[in-house]
Amino acid sequence: MTDKTLSVAEKKVKMQLNCPMPKLDFDVITLGHGSGGLLTNKLLDSGVFDILANDWLNKRHDGAMLQLKGPVAFTTDSFVVSPVFFPGGNIGDLAVNGTINDLAMCGAIPEYLSLSFILEEGLSMQAFWDILVSIKFACAQAGVHVVTGDTKVVEKGKGDHIFINTSGIGTLHPKADIDIQRVKPGDKIIVSGEVATHGIAIMSVREGLDFETTIATDSCNLNHLVKELLDSFGEAIHLLKDPTRGGVATTLNEVARDSKTGIELRHRDIPVDPQVHGACEMLGLDPLYVANEGIFLAIVAEEAAEKVLEKIRSLEYGQKAAIIGEVVAEHPRQVILTSQIGGKRVVNMLVGEQLPRIC
Repeated sequence: MTDKTLSVAEKKVKMQLNCPMPKLDFDVITLGHGSGGLLTNKLLDSGVFDILANDWLNKRHDGAMLQLKGPVAFTTDSFVVSPVFFPGGNIGDLAVNGTINDLAMCGAIPEYLSLSFILEEGLSMQAFWDILVSIKFACAQAGVHVVTGDTKVVEKGKGDHIFINTSGIGTLHPKADIDIQRVKPGDKIIVSGEVATHGIAIMSVREGLDFETTIATDSCNLNHLVKELLDSFGEAIHLLKDPTRGGVATTLNEVARDSKTGIELRHRDIPVDPQVHGACEMLGLDPLYVANEGIFLAIVAEEAAEKVLEKIRSLEYGQKAAIIGEVVAEHPRQVILTSQIGGKRVVNMLVGEQLPRIC
């Protein structure tokens, strides 16, 4: 069986088996690993530099010297998810995918990442190793390189196992013209997959929120899918957004506010996994407000919408895509949802936080 015939989960397991943790002097992270001295160098040598090795990182310089052609997109993000490990992933691949997807939403082709760790004293070496392997896998899937970074250690009780900060750089796709000012009445709204999956996967393992479920995070890299869309429909793609914290509802409220248009959604067309729907009902949550990490919203020209949808459905991570609504001139700055039975209600921006530390 070749790598091309393996599922993403099978490829991830294969990489983990091919990256066994070396014998280390300590079983857990100590304050000495943040001293900048011998222990720091041993940790980096046997971990970060070994796992993530490439021509830029191997120079071990204070930064990376890069060559980029044409306009670039730049983003930065921090990840403080709790728990650090959750069904289908961990903070490592979440950090890589989240940063890559932010670049993709700009219409950029991601190329380079920075990666900084804040480790809490007492974090197990095995956990740190598993996170590094997940980072390596996510980078390989997306085709990006970690070129610079930093590692710090804080006292036990001053962090929560591990925090990760990232920055990403990519070159803009030549056909990309992603701009809120291009959103206009008549545009169709496409969601690339089922909503609320990531948030419910996190909730399923939170203390006090455990319930029987096989739901796994939808975290994945979307840059290849977006590139193919831009290759074929560049001019027709007016805006791309990833509905992370605050979910689809909050993201579309931001679009309506900033574009000074109205948005109308159809409840029956919004894809939600049945298990996720059941979990949301149990917890009293609206799937539209639950965080996502592996889907995006595309606002596209009306005449191209069906073809764009067909293209997304033909690509990895896009099989459950759907047209869920449209941009309208009426009720500017408001999002209106038509229910299953034809009633209408205003969908407001999320107030407060349904569940903190989701990404």
